[in-house]
Amino acid sequence: MEILKCENVRKVYGSGGNQVVALDGIDLSVNKGEFVAIHGASGSGKSTLLHILGSADKPTSGRVIVDGTDLAKLNQTQAAIFRRRKVGLVYQFYNLIPTLTVRKNILIPLALDKKKPDPAFFDQIVNALGIAGRLDALPSQLSGGEQQRAAIARSLIYRPALLLADEPTGNLDQKNSKEVVDMLKLSNRNLGQTILLITHDEKIALEAKRVITLEDGRIISDERRR
Repeated sequence: MEILKCENVRKVYGSGGNQVVALDGIDLSVNKGEFVAIHGASGSGKSTLLHILGSADKPTSGRVIVDGTDLAKLNQTQAAIFRRRKVGLVYQFYNLIPTLTVRKNILIPLALDKKKPDPAFFDQIVNALGIAGRLDALPSQLSGGEQQRAAIARSLIYRPALLLADEPTGNLDQKNSKEVVDMLKLSNRNLGQTILLITHDEKIALEAKRVITLEDGRIISDERRR
């Protein structure tokens, strides 16, 4: 089942002689349950693509459809709601609220919609990510790896159609980087979560089942590894 489709997506900044083409005709299809890495050097267009896939930006031309929704048809308010409910976001910096416990940080997306969590699913996530014993701690009391696990749990709590991880290991040492990638793989395998991992690190990218390489705003390779 197709969960994401990009059709000839272009993104151009500036005008006239000052134009910069960030994305140049991206065609992409991702099925539900895939774990895909989007790899490229700085300036390749991967962050621009992530912002468009997450409905935080719009393409200059082309279409992006996520879980049956054409993102171009969403206004700013609708896009924000869609992002909260349908797209899980994990960043290099954890963006946890320092005055809230880990439990409350994880539940923020549901609290914004005044929805109650599914206790069984909550327990499944925090146990799978190894933070069940840290739920009453504040972010400052956690290691970097634990903070990123909490951020991943928060991104999963709404059962998003798509999880976008933007350089999630960029602020971590080698040991914690491996742990976070392992957590993403676990979420993909045990929860069936569709994941797009954005990274400049080829070693990290090769942990995914499919690796898409961007260069100068174009897809230059799309390799299914296993």
